[in-house]
Amino acid sequence: MLHKIKILEQYADAVAEGRKNFEVRYNDRGYNAGDIVEFHVIDDLGIEAFNHPLNEKRKEITYVHSGLGLKYEYVVFGLGEVKDDKGRSD
Repeated sequence: MLHKIKILEQYADAVAEGRKNFEVRYNDRGYNAGDIVEFHVIDDLGIEAFNHPLNEKRKEITYVHSGLGLKYEYVVFGLGEVKDDKGRSD
């Protein structure tokens, strides 16, 4: 399943640079391992940052954690590179 999600520019920078390989989210979409997330970077005013390197990039959810240590209905999921049919990274 593809999830198109907004991400604030300050967090998008860390994902784009490879320093942040996880997301903490309210689980209103039923995130599962193997799903794909497509990022839409926004600034503090909610305006899309069209020139950000993470904008419209896709990552695969590698693991989903819920429960222990998290607020009810929140999850943490790991982000990995999307693989095509031949096993190559996106």
